[in-house]
Amino acid sequence: MSVPASLVKELREQTGAGMMDCKRALEETGSDLEAARRLLRERGMAQAAKRAGRATSEGLVGYRIAPDGRLGTMVAVGCETEPVSRNDEFQTFAQRVLEAVEAEGPDAVSVLEVERQELVGKISENIVVVGAARYEAQDGEVLAAYVHPPANKIGVLVKTRGATAEAARQLAMHIAFAGPRFLDRTEIPDEEIATERAIYEKQPDVQAKPEHVRPKIVEGMLAKRFFAEHVLGDQQWIHEPGKTVGQALEEQGVEVLAYDRYALSR
Repeated sequence: MSVPASLVKELREQTGAGMMDCKRALEETGSDLEAARRLLRERGMAQAAKRAGRATSEGLVGYRIAPDGRLGTMVAVGCETEPVSRNDEFQTFAQRVLEAVEAEGPDAVSVLEVERQELVGKISENIVVVGAARYEAQDGEVLAAYVHPPANKIGVLVKTRGATAEAARQLAMHIAFAGPRFLDRTEIPDEEIATERAIYEKQPDVQAKPEHVRPKIVEGMLAKRFFAEHVLGDQQWIHEPGKTVGQALEEQGVEVLAYDRYALSR
């Protein structure tokens, strides 16, 4: 059965699918435009399920701070390859995710699930909303964001109290580069600290010391090796080496209330 070119064109404009995919869908549905559109959607969802486990190490992190500084939003949307991350349709989808989260919060991502699946079917790559954050600022609180150029694959949204806009941005930049896992030591699970402590206790140089001094040595190792790498306040401040983040923020009278960091990488 011959399918009119005008019908193929109309279906393509409605769905964004490839010309041959549109032609085949119309052939299989007897040139029924609505049925062909449903068929393309079903195939897109099937394609999404098929690609669900594929790694998404490319993509982009986007953000928006409201003009009055009261609302900050950040999203990370991943894809499989760099060319797709520059694709107009992918970037439009990422923008729609950002707008939805800004309006309704992170749970709004689920509203775009069908659209995500259809886009996966259209471009034949896995696409995942890696993360989404939305902060509201009260009086005295300052929001800031930083996305590392040029790839825009690492981003941080931070909420502070007592900071200037520039100080908050410097903090966001530090978090982007240093990648702390915890805001402070109280966030670390007890079992993780116990595991690290046990590893240090078994080190030959620790075992060689008198038993009564080993606990102090282990605590020192824990502070210098584990806390200094993973806890924000214990990290070396990238803007002033020799000073910890905690020391720098205390001098500035800044308190970190919350942060989210997203990194798309292999």
